[in-house]
Amino acid sequence: MTIKNQAMLITYADSLGKNLKELNEVLETYLKDVIGGLHILPFYPSSGDRGFAPMNYQKVDPVFGTWEDIRTLSEKYYFMTDFMINHLSQASDEFQDFLLKHDDSQWKDLFIRYKEFWPDGEPTEAEVDLIYKRKPRAPYFAAHFADGSTEKVWCTFDEQQIDLDVTTETTKQFIKENLSFLVEQGADIIRLDAFAYANKKRGTNCFFVEPEIWETLEESAEIVRSKGAEVLPEIHEHYTIQEKIADHGYYVYDFALPMLVLYSLYSGKADRLVHWMTICPRNQFTTLDTHDGIGVVDVKDLMTDEEIEFTREKLYEQGANTKKIYSSEAYNNLDIYQINSTYYSALGDDDEAYLLARVLQCFAPGIPQIYYVGLLAGKNDIELLEQTKEGRNINRHYYELDEIKEEIQRPVVQKLFNLLKFRNTCDAFSGDFQIEKLEDQALKIVWDAGYSKAILVVNLAKKEFSIVEEKDGSEETIQF
Repeated sequence: MTIKNQAMLITYADSLGKNLKELNEVLETYLKDVIGGLHILPFYPSSGDRGFAPMNYQKVDPVFGTWEDIRTLSEKYYFMTDFMINHLSQASDEFQDFLLKHDDSQWKDLFIRYKEFWPDGEPTEAEVDLIYKRKPRAPYFAAHFADGSTEKVWCTFDEQQIDLDVTTETTKQFIKENLSFLVEQGADIIRLDAFAYANKKRGTNCFFVEPEIWETLEESAEIVRSKGAEVLPEIHEHYTIQEKIADHGYYVYDFALPMLVLYSLYSGKADRLVHWMTICPRNQFTTLDTHDGIGVVDVKDLMTDEEIEFTREKLYEQGANTKKIYSSEAYNNLDIYQINSTYYSALGDDDEAYLLARVLQCFAPGIPQIYYVGLLAGKNDIELLEQTKEGRNINRHYYELDEIKEEIQRPVVQKLFNLLKFRNTCDAFSGDFQIEKLEDQALKIVWDAGYSKAILVVNLAKKEFSIVEEKDGSEETIQF
């Protein structure tokens, strides 16, 4: 199935119902015409990070279901799945074989070994300081082998996630076999998770290392494109990186939009949002919420440091049950670049503000993605957060079938469903995009496909909007 210009749902295999069969039931019962695409977050056997420490890409975790369940869903929607191009689980057969056989393992070149990467087996203090890392030390895992020896292997994230050496023939073949397999199971888009970390090079920060990163991207894209699919590199960083990738003809994420929309609704000012929508890539997927937090780093230089700080503080001030401590070490989260909250709660559980945020997303350039908690206008899950002491779990509620049936009756959810149906079926969104600032607090967006036109006028300060559709010489005001 080809990619459609229709909203895509992002969900875990066990978040809308307990497994893939229940997810299919939810989609069939409640979400026909609401979404056209489906991104199921990692459903493979995994040893950590809610699926992002994959053990085997050619298996579905039996807790969730089978490949038949996946194919059933992929035949109904344009379908996205994840490939963690940067790392593999410590519990994978490949890494366990390496631990057992060491230099005799067929997988010894799959991983980045310190003794081979660094001239003296260890980075200097200056080299460690240079690395773009997630830990306050050199990124490594001390591997203990069956022969009694120990050596360091590169490990950027959790110790369950061992980095791959994307430069070796062993890894290139591993990537090819697994990407090919995933497309054959129905994937239309492969999301390359943690993509910017994939290439490491001495003397650099080991993040989006050019020109090597382009070779990795092109090799991956060639594999999936030969089978009719696309890649979507996942990167949280300065917006200019997204622009570069888009200029090379790839889809990208609009991770700047969440903070820009919050700033616009908190401040009532239109200028920053209008500027970004004027210059942003067109071949992109837009987001307001993801399985991680609300990204902050992505809006650097699209907003001033003062505006970013204003937005952060307003989020904690106005957000419902959103506290700074949830994004701290106390809740197993040292990532200063993201704030842990659902988007609905970030807007104070305010139905009007939330619906306007989604209207802005649906009218922004690109294809809207909506996270399952956001689809149900979900509030912060403080119970799950406190139970697990994992900051990101505030936005990872597990919905059971009876609860879903109840949640969709809420007016804000029904209005959101109607908005998405309009976005999926209005031909204007395949046309030309124009945006203008009407005054400090107001903006106007026009999508024009010639025979179909959609016009949005927004007053940010009052949180009011109107939508008019012009088609076949008639004009209709769209109400949700």
